[in-house]
Parts: sequence; structure tokens; C-alpha cells
Amino acid sequence: MASSSRFDANTVCCYAHPEAPLIEDYRAGDQICSECGLVVGDRVIDVGSEWRTFSNEKSGVDPSRVGGPENPLLNSDLSTMIGPGRGDASFDSFGVSKYQNRRTMSSSDRTLINAFREINNMADRINLPKTIVDRANNLFKQVHDGKNLKGRANDAIASACLYIACRQEGVPRTFKEICAVSKISKKEIGRCFKLILKALETSVDLITTGDFMSRFCSNLGLPNLVQRAATHIARKAVELDIVPGRSPISVAAAAIYMASQASEDKRTQKDIGDIAGVADVTIRQSYKLMYPHAAKLFPEDFKFATPIEQLPMM
Repeated sequence: MASSSRFDANTVCCYAHPEAPLIEDYRAGDQICSECGLVVGDRVIDVGSEWRTFSNEKSGVDPSRVGGPENPLLNSDLSTMIGPGRGDASFDSFGVSKYQNRRTMSSSDRTLINAFREINNMADRINLPKTIVDRANNLFKQVHDGKNLKGRANDAIASACLYIACRQEGVPRTFKEICAVSKISKKEIGRCFKLILKALETSVDLITTGDFMSRFCSNLGLPNLVQRAATHIARKAVELDIVPGRSPISVAAAAIYMASQASEDKRTQKDIGDIAGVADVTIRQSYKLMYPHAAKLFPEDFKFATPIEQLPMM
């Protein structure tokens, strides 16, 4: 190997062209000067995956010969995954496989892996990003290590962790949305939610009508004009204390109904209720409280297709 002593001893470079970038030939294991072609380094280690397909593995399986990435949330990630047996030597005289994956992993890690898989599956069904999945995984790991919720189903804890992660990341989902992709009842998820907040001594921001408005309007196919009007109506209704005791979701749904009825893009209470996850009667009750103050709730620049006087009175 040729290198210049005039330069940093830890830096490999061409003695004739020290500033020239080096070309790495992983097949030969050489580092070559891009100016003159001099081999200035040999036996370079390839840090990529070892892609090799052997004669008995040409069945479309992954040819990577290295293990998966380390998971920092697992207590012991040095487990061995054994493939299914294909010959007589893999089974005993009773036909039972001699090699079992179950023996290579602790019960604690097995619980964590199953929970992480469930969280990932739920997040996939409602299109949540990986940042929320990672936060939910961390929450479950903290609860599991602290042994704070003994006796509660792991699926219920996983669902509650996903709900909390959504709230903490600023993209809240309703209990009904989490319940729809989970096998657990809304009541049980709510119980675990309160227990986790108490056990981890953490908190979540209060949900507001604005947290759901853009998503609900987008799912209903409403234009930006109606969305802005609904957001303004809901905010003003809360500021003027017109809807005391009503949940932000029902207020948002009623505001969308009022804004859509005043525009050309009208939506029924049932359409909005299906998207927001609230009953028609709940929307109707919030709308009744808001209707007498409609003139104060709409933004000044809103273009009415239906005048306020002709809005449904319920």
C-alpha cells in the first residue's frame, strides 16, 4: 500500500494526488486514485449485506446472509431464527421438529415483539407514520418494564399506547378510530389510557376542534372554503362558550354540518357522523346550540350559497 508520510497518518491518499477522491472497488477490495489509477489501499472491508444465493435456496427467498438490524427496545436481541426443516434430519422419530425458535427468545422479548407487531399493524390500517409507531413502541416498553399494568391485556395496552402517541405527536385520533383497528373495546382502551398516564407520570395536550377539522373535511371531500368556515365556526363557538360540555369532536362535526349547509357542497348529518364517529343525534344537539348564533359564527368573507335564514332549524 502506498501513502504519503507528508499527510495525516490516518488518511489514505495518493502520494502524487493527495486531494483526488478515491474509487472503492469492493469486488477486488481496492482503493484506487481517480487521477492516475494507483492502488493506494487494499483489503477494503465491504460493509454492505452479503448477497449470496446457494444452490439449495433458489426458491425466491431473501438471499441476504446477515441478520436483521438490532432492536434497542428488546432486552436481548441476540436471538437466532431457525428456518423450517426440509429433510428427515430436521425431525425426530415422532415427526416433531428438532429445532424450535421459541427456545432462543425470552418470554419478555416475545411479549414485546408481539406488541410491536400489533402496534405496527394498527398504524398501517389508519396510515400513521413511523414516528408515531416508534413513540408507541417506547411507551409500551416503559409500561412493560415497569410492570405497572399487570392483569391488563397486552393488546389493550398497545392500543392505548398508540392513542397516547397520536396525541403527543399532535395528530390525535379518536377512541373509536383506534377501536376500529383493534380487537379491544373502547371502554378497555380508555381504562388503560388513564392507567398509563398515571403510571408513567406523563400527560397529553387537550384535544381541540382544529385537531380533527382538516382530516374530517378531507375525508368528506369538502373544498378548502368550507373547511376554513367550519374551523372558524367551531373556534368562535368555543370562544363564546356556546357549546359548554360538548366534546371537540361533536362540535367539529356540527360546525362542518353548518358550513356545508350554507355552501354549495352540502353534506348530511349521517355522512358527517360516519366520518367523525359520532351519532346523528349528537351532531343535532350541538347544532341546535350553535344555530341561534350562526350570524356571529361565520367568517365575514364567507360566500353563502344558502342564507343563514334558510339553514335547517332542526
